[in-house]
Amino acid sequence: MFGFARLSAEGKVGIATGVVFFSMLISRTLISDLVNVETRASLFRVQFLLFINSLLLLGSLYIWKRLVRRLCGSRAASRTWPQRCWLAVVLLFLVLAHCSYLSMFYLVDTEPHWLALLSFTCLGVYIILLFFLMAFSFVSRLRRLCSSSGQDGSASGSSGQTILALTVTALLTVYGLFNAAQPPQVVEVKVPIEKLPASMDGFKLVLLSDIHLGPTIGRSKLQGIVTIINQLEPDVVVIVGDLTDSQVSRLRTAAEPLGFIQARLGSYFATGNHDYYTADVENWFEFLRSKGIEPLHNSHARVFRPGQSQDWICLAGIDDLEASMLRYPGHGMDVQKALSGCGEENPIVLLAHQPHAAKKALQERPDINLVLSGKLGHTHAGQLFPLTLLAFLVNPYFCGLYRVSEHTMVYVTPGTGYYGIPMRIGSHAEITQIILRPA
Repeated sequence: MFGFARLSAEGKVGIATGVVFFSMLISRTLISDLVNVETRASLFRVQFLLFINSLLLLGSLYIWKRLVRRLCGSRAASRTWPQRCWLAVVLLFLVLAHCSYLSMFYLVDTEPHWLALLSFTCLGVYIILLFFLMAFSFVSRLRRLCSSSGQDGSASGSSGQTILALTVTALLTVYGLFNAAQPPQVVEVKVPIEKLPASMDGFKLVLLSDIHLGPTIGRSKLQGIVTIINQLEPDVVVIVGDLTDSQVSRLRTAAEPLGFIQARLGSYFATGNHDYYTADVENWFEFLRSKGIEPLHNSHARVFRPGQSQDWICLAGIDDLEASMLRYPGHGMDVQKALSGCGEENPIVLLAHQPHAAKKALQERPDINLVLSGKLGHTHAGQLFPLTLLAFLVNPYFCGLYRVSEHTMVYVTPGTGYYGIPMRIGSHAEITQIILRPA
């Protein structure tokens, strides 16, 4: 290819990343209908791994230049023994970060594998470090542009910025690991609901989301969550998507504690995008039903107290937005179907994984009283700084309780677990206790 050999390493990796991304678009549009779900899922995993690692490689080249060439020099022959040890540490760190997503497919078991925890921790460090290296470099360039001399300490200043970035990253990593290891906080939220029957005043609904059973969250973590839930003595428990990152066959034992959830009036589940990434949604539905948890697959349930069947809440759930994008057979967000049969005289509570889905649902049905969403992850309230900033910018509702109109409210939880990286910076894990009150 003309001129390709003359491109820098970053340019070549950038082109490779674009090619992989383009192949993913083709697979989702032209090829997806020609193959079955399992083949489509396998193809998606391979493309996803290539795409993620292409992006990571761009950042790795930058980190390598800053941590090795800036601190140790570019001439290998002149490096001392400590510098060569440092080079080996940086190389191992980058390799582990690149291998993190492989553990999604090969290191999933009842409890987290140590290598999965280590590689995803390295990925978290990678993201934080890359951000601060680039941020400090940008500030330095800005200072040079604004200064009259146009100079700013040259090599010594650059080395100092790198050491400062490493120090800040180390401190944030320790904090993030400690924060994520803590049990979820119980947050009580009182929500006024129009048309709420008197018999449902004080109705207690426990909201979970984004547990992400998989390579870094296992049975012990889930058992701790279930214990907290049962102590709250809820009327209803709802799980608003992203329960899992792998198939039932791999996580059956890890997911067993779900069967011990005690809710007086039932437990319910609505899908998230990661549940579809497993390509095993129907098997998860079957497993959840066996544990007493009813999937709301564009459907609803009438929830009422014993002996008060005339005073009911319409609790509805919709498929995640990405079900249609992934062309998952028989699935796709359908608000009208989910709410078909919900009377105008009854309050409506909708489970929608993504805040964007919540916004879209309210545009279709503005009579919905409360939407419970958990897709902060696309955000998990960002889960990890600096992703918090991106999550805030791209979501219509970020975190907490929002009054959308005179009749409607939206609550977005920061999530009950974490996705992959065992850190939380700028957010906390949460189990939300929603208390319904008459408006």
